[in-house]
Amino acid sequence: MHPKHFSSEGIVLARRNYGEADRILVLFSKSFGKISLIAKGVRYPKSRKRGAIEVFSHIKFAAIRGKNLDLITEAEIIDTYNPIRRDLKRASLAYFFMEAIGRTLHEGEQNMEIYKLLIEYLNKLKIAKMLKRLRLDFILKLLTLEGFWPEGKPMVNPDGALEEVTEREMNSYRVGKKLLS
Repeated sequence: MHPKHFSSEGIVLARRNYGEADRILVLFSKSFGKISLIAKGVRYPKSRKRGAIEVFSHIKFAAIRGKNLDLITEAEIIDTYNPIRRDLKRASLAYFFMEAIGRTLHEGEQNMEIYKLLIEYLNKLKIAKMLKRLRLDFILKLLTLEGFWPEGKPMVNPDGALEEVTEREMNSYRVGKKLLS
């Protein structure tokens, strides 16, 4: 369990609206692993945190422990990955990365190697030419780091292996695969 007040940096894996003006975020943080936080009032147009909590944004944040969910109190953008957001194929692949990490990690699970992998692949995605290859390499490295695939062994069906680990079809997989074809 983390202290009452805590801060770190992380990547926003997912977000969903909650109530009238709040959002629940799933972050993959450098110090605390995968965590869920609530961001109060961020759906109001004048919210200062609003732009920082978009999916696949790299942020520095501060939070306090709450009864059910921890509350995010500050959020500062490190990188929004705008070149990715401006390209539909790149954005769909970034969403795939977020979903794959979100589904393979458990709440509170820390893994610095996977954190570094995610940052590395988001940076590669900004400039990559061969998106299909990048996607397959990401799956292989993710499953290897998680211990689901032996290192150095080639993967014949990366999507099937990932779905077997997550025990369900990836939502972003259907969209992304069609775009990358």
